[in-house]
Amino acid sequence: MNQRIIIILLCVVFAGCRDGVKAPDREAVAVDNEITLESRTYPPQLQKVFKVHGGLDLWKQQRTLSYEIPKKSGIEIHTIDLYSREDIIEASDYRMGFDGKDVWLLDPGGTYQGDPVFYHNLMFYFYAMPFVLADDGIEYFETEPLVFERKEYPGIGIRYQNGVGTSPEDEYYLHYDPDTYQMAWLGYTVTYRTGERSDDVHWIRYDDWTNLEGIVLPKSITWHLVEEGKIGKARNTVIFESIALSKEAKDKDVFAKPDAAEVRLPVQPQ
Repeated sequence: MNQRIIIILLCVVFAGCRDGVKAPDREAVAVDNEITLESRTYPPQLQKVFKVHGGLDLWKQQRTLSYEIPKKSGIEIHTIDLYSREDIIEASDYRMGFDGKDVWLLDPGGTYQGDPVFYHNLMFYFYAMPFVLADDGIEYFETEPLVFERKEYPGIGIRYQNGVGTSPEDEYYLHYDPDTYQMAWLGYTVTYRTGERSDDVHWIRYDDWTNLEGIVLPKSITWHLVEEGKIGKARNTVIFESIALSKEAKDKDVFAKPDAAEVRLPVQPQ
């Protein structure tokens, strides 16, 4: 998925806003480790979602995010610089990260079997919803409501501009509770470097939240099966533990490539 939203995990267009004028939001930008604010606009519905989750202003004051993901093989510790998007994943047998230039992998035992370029920031973009949908290079578009268990969830479509991220052909669909404007679902396609758009949409349910000093982030997210184009039963859940936000930056050495690590390039599709 797109390296900025998912590889996941976004100039702003929203076809559904023809009836009104979009109110300006303030977007914080890191310049030499300081924050400046520039004027940006977002779809009104998305602005409401941001507000329910703590607001972009408060989110942009945060510098470092960390959390742990328990897996059968052990615990992964993820740490992300929210300005530079440098990151590191630490597990018992391997480490990987992005130092601002390259994706690297330190795996002395050869235990990691995935693609670090795809994975190093994948969970971050799923986790940092909905705030990563305020990233640069995103276009917003109309999308049909999602219906699950007889409840209708309005939505906003998201795609990258050409040339942005690893897979600009990926598309995302944020759906929110119509009563509270809290995020409820994320749909996404995975094209990863194929150059072709896909209509195969995967769905994640967001219904388990925690409040961290005013910022509302998920404690867990659940993928659902899709059966004949309809969302089915829960398939698997990813849990996030020891979640921490900080306004302080980590030392750059935290994300630097270790001498013994190797730079990894994207795995090409077969």
